[in-house]
Amino acid sequence: MSDLSSFSSTVGGRYATALFELALEAGELDRVEADMAALGEALSASDDLAKLIRSPLYSREEQARAMAAVAEAMGLSGLTCNLLGLMAQKRRLFVLPETIRVFARLAAEHRGEVTAEVTAARALSETQREALARTLREAIGREVKLQLAVDEDLIGGLVVKVGSRMVDTSIRSRLAALRRAMREVG
Repeated sequence: MSDLSSFSSTVGGRYATALFELALEAGELDRVEADMAALGEALSASDDLAKLIRSPLYSREEQARAMAAVAEAMGLSGLTCNLLGLMAQKRRLFVLPETIRVFARLAAEHRGEVTAEVTAARALSETQREALARTLREAIGREVKLQLAVDEDLIGGLVVKVGSRMVDTSIRSRLAALRRAMREVG
């Protein structure tokens, strides 16, 4: 596994790295990873929760109480609850989304996985997802976890990001390239 210091260059990265190390040491990596994924889904689903973690209008105590209630309702582990309490106390809940992303990357790297962000013009079938994952696994030489999104503006094709590499086979990008070429000619 790569040096953990590469992930801790930001505030959210430092929280994620610390939580990852504690979870690994306690043998609770899978549980904490599930907690973090559930928190990410909750933040996406609830505008009120997203506002709570970002708004300076709420006091530390209000944020801490609200996050403790959320953690209890979600049945989160002690490590995750402690992290949320510390972040509320330090007024750092606004970095929770980044902490969740970095933690997911740390856990995936620990398992030898790499995440591929795939954007398609329409939802991919199970067969298409399996074929794409197999192709990426063969190209990269590591297990690939797909993170799928739909963007109808692509018209067709895919945009695949793995780490710092990106492959854009969308019709939108091909039309843009054709448009640029036509301007150069005309």
